Amino acid sequence: MADKANKNRLQFRPHFKTHQSAEIGEWFRSCGIKMITVSSVSMAGYFAANGWNDIFIAFPVNILEMEPISTLAENIKLHLAVESEEAVEYLSQNLKFNVGVYLKIDTGYHRTGIQADDVSRVEKILQKIEKVPNLNITGIFTHAGHSYDVTSVNDILKIHNDSLGKLIKLKNRLSRKYPGIIVSVGDTPSSSLATDFTGADELRPGNFVFYDVMQYFLGACKPEDIAVALACPVVAKHKERNEIVIYGGVVHLSLDSVTDTKGRKVYGLVVKMTENGWGKPLNDTFVSSLSQEHGIIKAPDEVFNSIEVGDIVGILPIHSCLTANLAKEYYTIDEYLIKKL
Repeated sequence: MADKANKNRLQFRPHFKTHQSAEIGEWFRSCGIKMITVSSVSMAGYFAANGWNDIFIAFPVNILEMEPISTLAENIKLHLAVESEEAVEYLSQNLKFNVGVYLKIDTGYHRTGIQADDVSRVEKILQKIEKVPNLNITGIFTHAGHSYDVTSVNDILKIHNDSLGKLIKLKNRLSRKYPGIIVSVGDTPSSSLATDFTGADELRPGNFVFYDVMQYFLGACKPEDIAVALACPVVAKHKERNEIVIYGGVVHLSLDSVTDTKGRKVYGLVVKMTENGWGKPLNDTFVSSLSQEHGIIKAPDEVFNSIEVGDIVGILPIHSCLTANLAKEYYTIDEYLIKKL
């Protein structure tokens, strides 16, 4: 991904909310990365304490966290996300140190942000930011999260081109008055599949560090690209239903799911653990339901008979960001412990 950003002359600001680990963050430094994205003030504090000095909190600024925001702004190059005049007004009255500001733009996901075609509102907020000595306009950014809702590579690329096109149009309008304003994009499906980023200035994907089953189903990666598996003990078997019970439930995997080609809800794919990691997903074997601590695996006869109570199976998560957030730590395949936030 660093190579792709470099090839497209984009500054690379990867999102660290997926791995949330200072040690894994060091892997990024080895690729020359110096600036990062996070999703919370506490996460920014964690990575700042571990030597990262240019951090963008890509979540609408929470004015109730003014004290830790100010502490960060005093010590590092901090960037905040805003989308309302109220937030700008509060920052103008309470922020004592310089921060960069990205304006959150909605290009079709409709989670939050200013509509891309609402130029008058964008300009109004930028004008307020411009009047605050401690606020410096960095750019406009979007998360094209609706790329996760489609079912084909072509649809993902269409969303990428549409979202980027909207931001470029907006930048062209704004750059007359704000010539240094940048365009920042970065959902993992688009970042993985797209080759043309003309008009963008910054790339911010996060999930790509591990990938997951959702990315596989979208066509953004192959099963062998998925770099995390949840190790789950087998605690029971029910031959009459060809079901295997694991210690691994909602509190470990989350309730995210995908629908397979047979119309079945899938909460994870099953792999067998090996000395060197794990193998390919087992044929027609998947986590079919979850409760708080329990996971139920549906398996054909040959797989059911090859797994015993007491075995440990690997579950490739649907959404690695959530599973990693729920886990307390990682182990590499050679049993090296990696701590996280």
